[in-house]
Amino acid sequence: MLPDVITTERLRLPLWTPDEADDILAGRRREGWHPDYPREDDRDAATMYHPGDPWACRHVVRGVTVLGSLGFYGPPEPAADGVPEVEVGYGLVEQARGWGFATEALRAVLVETDRAGVRVRASVEPANTASIRVLAKCGFTELRGSNEDGNLVMARPLPAVPVPERATGPST
Repeated sequence: MLPDVITTERLRLPLWTPDEADDILAGRRREGWHPDYPREDDRDAATMYHPGDPWACRHVVRGVTVLGSLGFYGPPEPAADGVPEVEVGYGLVEQARGWGFATEALRAVLVETDRAGVRVRASVEPANTASIRVLAKCGFTELRGSNEDGNLVMARPLPAVPVPERATGPST
């Protein structure tokens, strides 16, 4: 199970609430959201939102400002080799790009997926070199070719040594 909120040195990654998902789907903004958020990709992600799902979308928050989102396209499912696998997607408003926020957010989420024993894959447009760099920095070393949309499919192998479980306590 993934925590409701994942934190890093600079970021918080809380799950969307049902009301936030409704606002994102409708393209409405809230106080504390960057003027360019939600983006079209965030609205697309909101169509897949399921309340209470720990694999749902999360905000990428720096300080008190939502800069983007990161989430999965549903819960893990066994891959052809039997390993549970999930696809991740992420994006930031243009003004937040180039500061390492996407890499930092993805790395933090990967710590949690490693704890859960879930391998992660991502699909990326071949021309999106910034996103390909993020994936490479985060250990996505397996290139699986392209999908039906022409996007590159990359996967990150699970670590050879299991990641220790996090201390239990209330989700924050």
